[in-house]
Amino acid sequence: MNKYTLVTALFVLLLNSCTSLEESDEIIKKDIVVQVDENKKFIKYLESDWEETLINNPLFASYTGDKRFNDKLNPITIDQFNKDRNLDLESLIKLNDINPDKLSEDNKLNYNLKKFDIESDLNLSQFPIYYLRLNQRGGIQSFYETGNRLVYQSKKDYYDWLSRLEQFSENILTFLDINKQGLKNGYTQPKLVTRGVVAQIDAIINSDIESNPYLKVFLEADENLLTPTEKEDLINKAKTLINNEINPAYEELNNFLKDDYLVNSRDSIGIKDIPNGKRYYEELAKHYTTTDLTPDEIHDIGLKEIERIRSEMEEIIELVNWDGDFNSFLNYLRTSPRFYYDNPDDLFDAYLIMSKTIDPLLPKLFNVFPRAPYGVIPIPSESAPFTTTAYYNSPSPGRPGYFYANLYKPDSRPKYEIPVLTVHEAVPGHHFQISIAQELENVPTFRKYQGITAFVEGWGLYSEELGEYINLYDDPYDKFGQLTYDMWRAIRLVVDTGMHYKDWSREDAINLFVENSAKSILDIENEVDRYIAWPGQALAYKIGQLKILELRERAEKELGDKYDIKDFHDEVLKRGSLPLDLLEYYIDEWINQTLNS
Repeated sequence: MNKYTLVTALFVLLLNSCTSLEESDEIIKKDIVVQVDENKKFIKYLESDWEETLINNPLFASYTGDKRFNDKLNPITIDQFNKDRNLDLESLIKLNDINPDKLSEDNKLNYNLKKFDIESDLNLSQFPIYYLRLNQRGGIQSFYETGNRLVYQSKKDYYDWLSRLEQFSENILTFLDINKQGLKNGYTQPKLVTRGVVAQIDAIINSDIESNPYLKVFLEADENLLTPTEKEDLINKAKTLINNEINPAYEELNNFLKDDYLVNSRDSIGIKDIPNGKRYYEELAKHYTTTDLTPDEIHDIGLKEIERIRSEMEEIIELVNWDGDFNSFLNYLRTSPRFYYDNPDDLFDAYLIMSKTIDPLLPKLFNVFPRAPYGVIPIPSESAPFTTTAYYNSPSPGRPGYFYANLYKPDSRPKYEIPVLTVHEAVPGHHFQISIAQELENVPTFRKYQGITAFVEGWGLYSEELGEYINLYDDPYDKFGQLTYDMWRAIRLVVDTGMHYKDWSREDAINLFVENSAKSILDIENEVDRYIAWPGQALAYKIGQLKILELRERAEKELGDKYDIKDFHDEVLKRGSLPLDLLEYYIDEWINQTLNS
């Protein structure tokens, strides 16, 4: 039966069930009215929920360009955590009162994404995660980075940031009290995490006031927006605040961390060793992968991927005619001066050159491009020794996106990582995906800022493989660098589940890296320590990448001559961040539509 026959049959059925044509017309009108009413109800709910989000998250509001709460700081109390959870529960009740079957197709997607968002947060907030915010990669000790990310377009913006700093010492002391309670109740971070945070706080409070990171915003303030007197006033007020409130609060926190927390916190590294820790990790695995895969299943996927990638690495070693075994080749990559820059300036220039090399090649892969620009800047020196090779911060109104490169110890940052790292963190990786999402039109605002890790990081890792399509890895060592990064994410699946769900030690995790990847020892140690402090997040990359690759292969196979990689990429990115099952649904729908077009 074709679609015209079906429509005719349905029309006849409708006529037969009605006493008149007028009655059938009335039924259709009522159905349309019901749908319109339900859509209006849903849109009103979304608008109210978004406003509530901004009110309760003033820093996030500033990132979106909404400056109404620019002088306010997010409270970090346990009471606020419970309030946020209750608001999520209330929001879910309101959402469940809306019938998704009566919504438009676009709003059905909006409904599903909003429900996923709330339920995912609620599943995690059943655990006391406020006890686990201590993190050497970011947290209370690196709040100054928030100020560096904000956009300053007026004198008021600078005074608003000063106002936020005036409230910040209270957050430091609240953080201290929460960790005292966590220590008492058996919820602590491992000692190695605490040592990293202590070292970072030491660096802040022992710095000369002129180089204190909390002074940077005011020292670099735009003199077109401030008179010399106003700028001097801001600098002097900030210095007084740092000396009299922020540094003393940091000292009090650091003394507790050194004298009590560090001594009495756990020696173990796995989250399984806190109360109900295994159950918490299982929930983290679901949260970050958006799947029902168990930690054991994820562990096994990682082992299979290691084996696959290792065989491709062996092919590269054979291609360059290496006279030695796998381990000797890795040692050569880690130690030969040919693969490293002597100073951070040359390393930084190499990242800049690589990003501008990639830019003009992207029309081979995309039809749609983000409007927002991006830049490359160094990771702040205070946190660089303790963090990873690079990261990305998304654009906000008046501010470009930024690819942050780690220039600390350039002799540990190999040249063969530069191409693959740039395609992941900048283009076409995070900058493309996140900027295109933020620039979506005719979608609820929450969609533009929804960051589902399996999608976001899955796309970033998938983008690394796209370097093949633009001949970025013509040099076999650069190709080995790309395989090293793919191996890195496969190893993540194994070591993250190993340390947090099984009985792996930190040394076990480091050794797996050393045996199978060309990453430097410093990078490996920082990476392993990152997984220890941030359980579950590292699972998202490879699981997301594998799903996108699976969908691309399906599209290529089923579409044949109708397949175009540019169309596939546009289809993946056009709705913003999605859970992996929804991504699969829409790609399958696109395949069917393309076949029937």
